Amino acid sequence: MYLKNLSLVCKLYRLIITPLKCFHTNSRHNPAFQLPSFLQSSSIALNLHQGKQVHAQLILNGITTANPLLLAMYLRVGSFTDAKNLFYRMDLGCIKRWNLMIRGLVKMGSFHFALMFYFKLLGCGVSPDNFTFPSVVKACSALNYVRCGTLIHEIIMLMGFEVNVFIGSSLINLYVENGYTSLARNLFDKLPVRDCVLWNVMLNGYVKLAELDKAIEIFEEMRKGETKPNEVTFAAILSVCGSDGMVNFGTQLHGLVVSCGLDSDSVVANTLLSMYSKCGWLSDGRKLFDMILQADLVSWNGMISGYVQNGFMEDALCLFTVTGLGSLRKGREIHGYILRHGIPLDVFLKSALVDVYLKCRAVDMARNIYNQSTKFDIVMCTAMISGYVLNGLSNDALEIFRWLLKEKIRPNAVTLASVLPACTDLAAIQTGKELHSSIIKNGLADRCHVGSAVIDMYAKCGRLDLAHRVFRRLTERDSVCWNSMITSCSQNGKPEEAINLFRQMGRTGTKYDCVSISAALSAIANLPALHFGKEIHGFMIKNSLVSDLFAESALIDMYAKCGHLDLAQHVFDMMELKNEVSWNSIIAAYGNHGHLKDCLVLFDKMLKNKIQPDHVTFLAIISACGHAGKVNDGVHHFKSMVEEYGIPPRMEHYACMVDLLGRAGRLDEAFKAIQSMPFSPDAGVWGTLLGACRSQGNVELAEVASRHLFDLDPQNSGYYVLLSNLLADAGHWRSVLKVRSLMKERGVEKVPGYSWIEVNSTTHMFVAADGSHPQSKHIYSLLKTLLLELKREGYVPQLYLRMNPKEIVS
Repeated sequence: MYLKNLSLVCKLYRLIITPLKCFHTNSRHNPAFQLPSFLQSSSIALNLHQGKQVHAQLILNGITTANPLLLAMYLRVGSFTDAKNLFYRMDLGCIKRWNLMIRGLVKMGSFHFALMFYFKLLGCGVSPDNFTFPSVVKACSALNYVRCGTLIHEIIMLMGFEVNVFIGSSLINLYVENGYTSLARNLFDKLPVRDCVLWNVMLNGYVKLAELDKAIEIFEEMRKGETKPNEVTFAAILSVCGSDGMVNFGTQLHGLVVSCGLDSDSVVANTLLSMYSKCGWLSDGRKLFDMILQADLVSWNGMISGYVQNGFMEDALCLFTVTGLGSLRKGREIHGYILRHGIPLDVFLKSALVDVYLKCRAVDMARNIYNQSTKFDIVMCTAMISGYVLNGLSNDALEIFRWLLKEKIRPNAVTLASVLPACTDLAAIQTGKELHSSIIKNGLADRCHVGSAVIDMYAKCGRLDLAHRVFRRLTERDSVCWNSMITSCSQNGKPEEAINLFRQMGRTGTKYDCVSISAALSAIANLPALHFGKEIHGFMIKNSLVSDLFAESALIDMYAKCGHLDLAQHVFDMMELKNEVSWNSIIAAYGNHGHLKDCLVLFDKMLKNKIQPDHVTFLAIISACGHAGKVNDGVHHFKSMVEEYGIPPRMEHYACMVDLLGRAGRLDEAFKAIQSMPFSPDAGVWGTLLGACRSQGNVELAEVASRHLFDLDPQNSGYYVLLSNLLADAGHWRSVLKVRSLMKERGVEKVPGYSWIEVNSTTHMFVAADGSHPQSKHIYSLLKTLLLELKREGYVPQLYLRMNPKEIVS
């Protein structure tokens, strides 16, 4: 086998190894492999230092350290050097060790090294298996190495893995993302199992390349099969109808959207609106617009631009003024004065008018001025780009930027910082990478505002590793750069990193502001780390930052989540001014602590102070009712939110209602609540129902929920374990085996959960059957004593997972 593949391996090696040489020689000095990274799970708070302590404890106890669990730990905390050193002390003849290493490097974003280890695997005479190639192909995709991917594809075919669903899916993604739809389609047709995600990848690939006939063809094939289209499917195919004027086909799709229950989905509704407007069916478009329960900015812009594009200027103006847009009248008066007095509209004055109109949400007025211009400069183009992004028209912003490059107008730092948020809004990370490359080539990478925009783009596109890399390479960092990185870590489940960055920010002498404080407090609340929160509170008082409403609200949230409701109340009482965010924070604080009565008293006070409640207020109240077991009260406030205050329920409100009813054992009502939702339930809603089924022992409804969960979030091990435990409790052992087999087939790994407690400003962490803590013997002895006392009081322990009777006998 290896002799046959030798030529392919040589080609791949030459293709990849060249860019690695300079990278590899300096790897021991690269800070990317020295800084700690934290585990992906939000329930785990392990850093490199703590991981090494665990490793050292194992050595002291004479336990072998050449263990794949330790290797996985080093990879998860991002320590390439430690992982590499441990890896080479292991049995290199075992493919599982290589797979773990390659998969870990891909998750770290070290794609070059992942490919390098793949070649080392081949060089050691180890045969790759079906778990090796998905990660290897993903690395090729991330590096845009299509040629490398095609050569690996040939090896996959020789080994008979081409029709493996996971390998095939990764290859299709590689080809589609790089515009090779014919190669993707050939492989797609060979796969025995094709889920909705895979169909959508192919469909979007054709739409992206404007291969509209093929897009429609694959959609019709999808409909003939058993795969049900989702909101992503309809958004893609409807965009084809709008661009090609196929309104009759579009109306048929509209009917299909309604029958699938997706007509209230905002993305689908806005695409339908755009389709009707572009095809000139404005009456139908307006009917749809009026039916949207909560029209967002895209909906308004779509309807207004539809009227303008079809010449109905008065209707556009009428709809536009309804939106109530600040100082628009003053801007128009200035514009009128300029025209009446014959003042020449040079490029600078036009740029200023464009900027005013766009900031007042008058997109069409700004567009008219821009389109009537004969001379353009970088200032006007930048004003249009930033204005389009502000108004949610990210595709239009990118079009202006592409035109600018085509006309050889060189973008400046402000232009590039303005266009990057468009990539964020569209989750277009590939375009973002191209812009980042342009920024580096033009010597603008060290500009603080540009760096902040790049960091924000990568973080919001899910690539926190790249955001870190950009941040570390900045030679100068202002408060905006630091705030961007701290907020990114806090919002991406990395609270420890956020706090470490906050400390580093102070050590560099960069001045903290309210954004820094709020982001750090949010991170502390998620740990929790009370002592550090108190330090920040003291800093706020000393530096007169306690008057900021949002920072104070974050302080309330931090104290409440750290278990100090009295301190949260004290902060609230001391606030001179209070807005809806402040009231929501204190109401949620009492609700999360199970004090429903106090929660409702605060709600009444909020109303008496003439503060209008919003969707967050009612979410806190309904959640509080669930914690207190007051089902009828929760239902009453849900109805009140909709009927009295006109606030449409969101996904999180339905999830809260399902939890409320599920806790009370009213599972049928919980399921009916899901069925009544005006949009498709997400994994959070179905997961809440599954959890309720576990506590109530309802197998039938649990299987319904799990089917949806395995489609929506197939890599979440928690759902598989929850269903497996429920089936085991019910004695359905064949079904348990099926669930476990499905996990193995999909490559789902059960991530161990950690818990932690803070004692005397020191955080102590624990995992099931953990013996690494220095006081573990004393802790287990105390737990044993407590368990005996509980049993004397009548407590009967319930096993987390019952054993199969056959396993017990054997």
